[in-house]
Amino acid sequence: MRNRLFPRLKISQVSWRDAALTYGPFVLLLIAVVWLGLHFMQPAPPDTIVMTSGADGSMFQVYAGRYAKILARQGVKLKILPSQGSLENLKRLSDEQFTVDVGFVQGGIASLGDANELVSLGSVFYVPVLVFYRAPQPIKLLSELDGKRIAIGREGSGARVLAETLLKANGIEAGGKSKLVDLEGKAAQDALVKGQVDAAFVMGDSATPATMRDLIHTSGIRLFDFVQGDAYVGRFRYLTKLALPPGSLDLGKNTPPQTLTMVAPTVEIIARPGLHPALSDMLIQAAQEVHGRATLLQKAGEFPAPLEHEYRVSDDANRYYKSGKSFVYRHLPFWLASLVDRIAIVLVPLAVILIPGLKLVPMLYKWRINARIYQRYGELMALERMAFGDTTREQRADLLKRLDEIDRRIVTGKLPASAAEQLYVLRQHIHFVRNRLLQDAKNGLAH
Repeated sequence: MRNRLFPRLKISQVSWRDAALTYGPFVLLLIAVVWLGLHFMQPAPPDTIVMTSGADGSMFQVYAGRYAKILARQGVKLKILPSQGSLENLKRLSDEQFTVDVGFVQGGIASLGDANELVSLGSVFYVPVLVFYRAPQPIKLLSELDGKRIAIGREGSGARVLAETLLKANGIEAGGKSKLVDLEGKAAQDALVKGQVDAAFVMGDSATPATMRDLIHTSGIRLFDFVQGDAYVGRFRYLTKLALPPGSLDLGKNTPPQTLTMVAPTVEIIARPGLHPALSDMLIQAAQEVHGRATLLQKAGEFPAPLEHEYRVSDDANRYYKSGKSFVYRHLPFWLASLVDRIAIVLVPLAVILIPGLKLVPMLYKWRINARIYQRYGELMALERMAFGDTTREQRADLLKRLDEIDRRIVTGKLPASAAEQLYVLRQHIHFVRNRLLQDAKNGLAH
């Protein structure tokens, strides 16, 4: 009798059906998060950056060499490609077939290359337009060079682009009375000293600091004073007006003898949009070390700066200027930081879901098990209300069948061992209701 009323329950350690319905969606969510993390994960940053700089010995190449030493301390090699200057750098960056990552590009030449996809890591220094000339008396206007022999630099240099732009604004163009000569740097210096040209445009992308220094101190050679500096800056928005105080170049000789007005575009580090964020951070950090000090032409901390000129400042650069390098790159070696940074892209969102999920999902699993037991309790309570009322013999027989069906569902249903106590209590209640129905049946027969 006892075995008939209490047949053996199908108890297992886990209800696999409930576990699948509860844990299954959670596992699928974790898989989706891992897949998305891997999909959007940045590849490991390369350990080499290719930079297009400037002519041999130019300021652009000198600065690139300083960058290379700083990056080498962090395990990254900077491969420097010499060039004719800013224009050639821009064309290289715009040509997807050319292998290059970043380069120095001065303002005012963006329209001469395909710069739509390029981004800026920030402005890093001024590159003054230096116009040296031979004349018995100082000249006040560039238009006074009309009819003269003028060295404007070679194709591909920023000096040439600026020279042609400023001369054209003063009515001087190729094919006119003036002779525009393709000389730059040391060659332009020698030609000017020997009287082979009357003026020379010299800028840092194609001339060495020594060339500019020698010309400043050469007797008979004058440095042009942009007295119309405000007008030039107003007309060409990429230019900045700078002042060189008396004696700033040579205190003993008081060179220049009075304040000298200069105009200068800013030079930016231009990059292709695919530059890895970690390398972007390292380049800006190097720029801070190289260009952050005060000079005759800039204040301490003025550069690098995320100034919007002709190129959009990259999102990675903007983030760096606001918050600096990420924690891992600030405190770990480059190779280890890059590994941790990539792993974190997967682990962080995974942890955000996994930590609360490990608490919530077991609760949902337990709730499903309890819900199945409570459902049987609901059916039993309904039968019990009917059993304690006035019933006929046929109704009691039907109630007993329904009660046996509830008991059968409990016995055949696979539930975990953790629910065993609740199940046996439920079956005791079923046994109580069954006895009540059987007792009522006996009393009915006795009457």
